[in-house]
Amino acid sequence: MATLNLFSQPWQPTISPSLCCSNTNHNNSNNSKLHFFSNSRHFPLLSQSSKSGSGSSCLQNGSTYAGIQYRKSPLYSVFPTKPAQVSSVQDLYEFICSGPLLDKIGIAQEQVAESIDTWLLYGRYLCKLFQLNELYLSEPQKARIYHYYVPVFLWCEQQISQHQSKFKDGEDIPPLVIGFSAPQGCGKTTLVFALDYLFDVIGRKSATISIDDFYLTAEGQNKLREANPGNALLEFRGNAGSHDLPISVETLTALTKMTREGMKMKLPRYDKSAFNGRGDRADPSTWPEIEGPLTVVLFEGWMLGFKPLPVEAVKVVDPQLETINKNLEAYYDAWDKYIKSWIVIKIKDPNCVFQWRLQAEIAMREAGKPGMTDDEVRDFVSRYLPAYYAYLPTLYSDGPNGSDPKHLLTIEIDEGRNPILAG
Repeated sequence: MATLNLFSQPWQPTISPSLCCSNTNHNNSNNSKLHFFSNSRHFPLLSQSSKSGSGSSCLQNGSTYAGIQYRKSPLYSVFPTKPAQVSSVQDLYEFICSGPLLDKIGIAQEQVAESIDTWLLYGRYLCKLFQLNELYLSEPQKARIYHYYVPVFLWCEQQISQHQSKFKDGEDIPPLVIGFSAPQGCGKTTLVFALDYLFDVIGRKSATISIDDFYLTAEGQNKLREANPGNALLEFRGNAGSHDLPISVETLTALTKMTREGMKMKLPRYDKSAFNGRGDRADPSTWPEIEGPLTVVLFEGWMLGFKPLPVEAVKVVDPQLETINKNLEAYYDAWDKYIKSWIVIKIKDPNCVFQWRLQAEIAMREAGKPGMTDDEVRDFVSRYLPAYYAYLPTLYSDGPNGSDPKHLLTIEIDEGRNPILAG
């Protein structure tokens, strides 16, 4: 998983306890939709060796913020008095209300007005995380933060509150597993990193895991390739059949039991650079350790929620998918059944995956780092495209395997990876 370039200086804002909307007793957290803060505490910045282990390179111009407080009151009563500042907050409020996700997550404009300080606070956290100057955000940067990351975080908070409300006081509450099904290159890893960071700064313990972490070892991958000679879709890691499902079950089962203080476990990680890029499971001594009690597990992957289809339907797309389709039958019990809330990031054309991956590799080469050539990118993506063309239509029309529509958020994104209103 990619490494995020974080800050060298710590940042520790404090939230006043008298202004919080909730407390750290998660057994009593079935509150309103805008369920925001834990008890006052100092929030340490995540380090490069954080539990997430994923993310993207950051932009520039970070600033330091301190003494930030949350006040739940009407929008116009919390405006600063200087005209320029008033205009700035008013513009931001209108920008937030123009976002494509508000209706989807059930937040009305009046609720945005009442909680404008919270939106500003979360925006500041994310600007700090990505080293952006909040006073000089471009339109795409504002859209990414206020139309995408913050609304998705608020939806996750709603899902957590609904999940926790099902348990009685004193009961151990398992963490909510939220699945993120999204094509490669669409920004899901950065989204998950941002959410993981926001959970951390409001005092919730979270863990992140990727389907990449469950790939077979190099030895297992070699055996898979030998058992399927001539099937280009199983020559390298990626498609159904190239994952270690027993370790998936073991890991996800253990994560759902991380309900108490003092509980610890290590999360498996995969080293894609091993064996000249063919990859291998990372040495367990390098796996990150997490501690309970966990509130939420963020589980992401390009093929999460894919459902097996009739054999003839997949053979029309690519005859090699017949084996993949058969392998996929075991994935519900290994992955999808653990996921209680889903976020599906929808794209119009799977060919975007090639363009996004090409952009990433070009950027790596320009930065002087090893990167695939254009032809290598084309070959790499070609091994995933048949599965996209076969399984995405059903994922988008019916939802992920075993999902509940009440706990499903579908976000359609454009070629710039920002959410759009569905056509």
